[in-house]
Amino acid sequence: MATVSRSGGQQRGDRRWPAGLLGVVHDTVARHTPVDARERQARLRILESLDLLPRPFDEEADPVHVTGSAVVVGSRGTVLHKHKRLHRWMQPGGHIDPGESPWDAALRESEEETGLTVRHPVEGPRLLHLDVHEAAKGHTHLDLRYLLVAPDEDPAPPPGESPEARWYTWDEAKAVADEALAGALEVARRQSEVGDGARQDGNGPGGHHRSDAGRGGGESR
Repeated sequence: MATVSRSGGQQRGDRRWPAGLLGVVHDTVARHTPVDARERQARLRILESLDLLPRPFDEEADPVHVTGSAVVVGSRGTVLHKHKRLHRWMQPGGHIDPGESPWDAALRESEEETGLTVRHPVEGPRLLHLDVHEAAKGHTHLDLRYLLVAPDEDPAPPPGESPEARWYTWDEAKAVADEALAGALEVARRQSEVGDGARQDGNGPGGHHRSDAGRGGGESR
C-alpha cells in the first residue's frame, strides 16, 4: 500500500474528505493515552493503518477503515442502543461519510440512532477511547470514540433504527454492554460533564482522563 501524504486529503487528488484531516486524526491518536492493553494494541494498529491505507476513512476503499462512535453521557448515565444485526448493547456510531471527520460521524450517527440532540464538549471534540474490532461484511473497524453530551430526555430512535435505545446507569451499562466498550465506559464516567452524582454509581468518582480530538480539528470539518 502507498504511504499517505499528510499535506492534503486522504491522498493526492482525493478531495472527498477535508484537507488536513488525516494529519489531525493521526496526531490526535498519537497523543492519546490508552487505559489498558487492548487499547494500547488498538492505538498501534490505528497509527499503522493511517500510515499505510491510501483512503483510511473510506469504507469502500478497504475492508479496514476508520469509523467514528460516541459515548453519550448525561445526568442519567449513558445511552446505549441494541444493535439491529448483532443484538448487543452498544454505543452509537458508524462509517464516515464523504466530507465528514470521525467526530462529525460520531455526532451524526448518535443523533440518527438515538433521536437525541447531542453535542461535543464546550471546548470541542474530545477523543475518549480507541478500539479495533471485526465488524459485518468482513470489515475491520478502526474505531475512534468521542464524548458527546445529551439532554435529560428519553431516546426516541426514528423509523429504520433500532427501537431499543435507553439510558443506563454506569454499573448497568458495564453489565450489559459489548465487551469492546468496557474501557470506554470506565473513561467516560470520570469526565467532568457527567457530574459527581451520576459519576459515582456506587464506585465513587475517579480521576479525569482526557485526550483532545485535535484543537483546531474543527478547522478540518
